[in-house]
Amino acid sequence: MKVLIYAEQQDGQLKKSAFEAVSFAVQTWAPHGVQDFTVVMGGRVSEQDAAGLGNYGATLVMMPEDGSLDAFEPHVHSAVLLDALQKSGADLLVMAHTYAGKSLAPRLAVSWQATLAAAVNHPPEVQQDGSWTVQRTVYSNKGLATYQVSGDRRLLSFTPNALKPVLQGAPCPVQPLSTLAGAGASRTHRLEVQKVQGKIPLTEAERVISGGRGLKGPENWHLIEGLADACAAATACSKPVSDMHWRSHDEHVGQTGITIKPDLYIAVGISGAIQHLAGVSSSKTIVAINTDPEAPFFKVADYGVVGDALEVLPRLTEAIRRSAGS
Repeated sequence: MKVLIYAEQQDGQLKKSAFEAVSFAVQTWAPHGVQDFTVVMGGRVSEQDAAGLGNYGATLVMMPEDGSLDAFEPHVHSAVLLDALQKSGADLLVMAHTYAGKSLAPRLAVSWQATLAAAVNHPPEVQQDGSWTVQRTVYSNKGLATYQVSGDRRLLSFTPNALKPVLQGAPCPVQPLSTLAGAGASRTHRLEVQKVQGKIPLTEAERVISGGRGLKGPENWHLIEGLADACAAATACSKPVSDMHWRSHDEHVGQTGITIKPDLYIAVGISGAIQHLAGVSSSKTIVAINTDPEAPFFKVADYGVVGDALEVLPRLTEAIRRSAGS
């Protein structure tokens, strides 16, 4: 089996999902005798950073020489990836189930005529007949579905934070990637890019502090930011908070916002409506802080604090900072 891995970058820097993608592929298939793990870069990074993916198990990195993939455009990226798949003779393509992955995976599954296993949340179990057993969440994260995946060509996307990247190996060779297949494939013209600066991306954050209406007003949001700073966490909010313009919509998590899977999710002053839980229930550890002991969030939380957020947060933040300084 030959494995191709799609690695994402932003502004010339490898994204966290790039390391996860390499580790996901290597940890799953190396024990089954697979030795060829080729990374296709979705844009240019430094040669040193590209070669560094070998430290996570990659055997070769293919990086475009021009800037045609630097900005994400699904038609161009999918055309270049399809060309790389066909030329390499790969049997499997692995990518993260990010915004880019959600756009590319179904396109490539059709054009490459591959079986697609999307949003897998654990490494597959490889059966003796060569098929896989994979799991993913269904019904707004309220259930787990198990699928059997087979076929000569397969494409797998995994949910971010599905596993921790593991160092194993040494820097690998970097070769140029042909982008001729993407020439003329673009169907859009980029007019403007608006980026959120100075924040940890929610989809990559290992810890998230989220606030709801229990904070009583935007003037108290500094309590969320203070706790996030102490925990090196990203900040998020519930839909009512973004609808009331206390916070921007790029921080809204839930069924109609961003779905996240951090190691730690602290919900402050959020009741726990089913629409919100759909976007955060895959978090590995959930802490709920609410004045209402009957709040639905307490039913799914690993830890709960019944109390006023305006009193609890300053004390919690102080305790964490004191612990970190000791």
